[in-house]
Amino acid sequence: MGIKTIPLSDLEADLKKALNECADTGATVVVELPDRRLVALQPLDPTEDDDLINELLESDASFRALVARSKASPRKPFAIGSHSPNGGNTGG
Repeated sequence: MGIKTIPLSDLEADLKKALNECADTGATVVVELPDRRLVALQPLDPTEDDDLINELLESDASFRALVARSKASPRKPFAIGSHSPNGGNTGG
């Protein structure tokens, strides 16, 4: 497991590829934003994932509020095979 740094344009060009590479290799992907800020994508171990959620629910009031708002909001179905935010298939 290492760290890979990519520009935001690479992430935007193929989000699915970047996320799969992060999950498959276990490497942290650091995305460099145009204003030079950095954002990290890091895979989570599925066996440890529940602990993280539980810790956040127990210790972070803003996270609890976010979960409550999410549970109360209407659900929109995922468009299978869609790669664009508006639900249309971009063919990629």
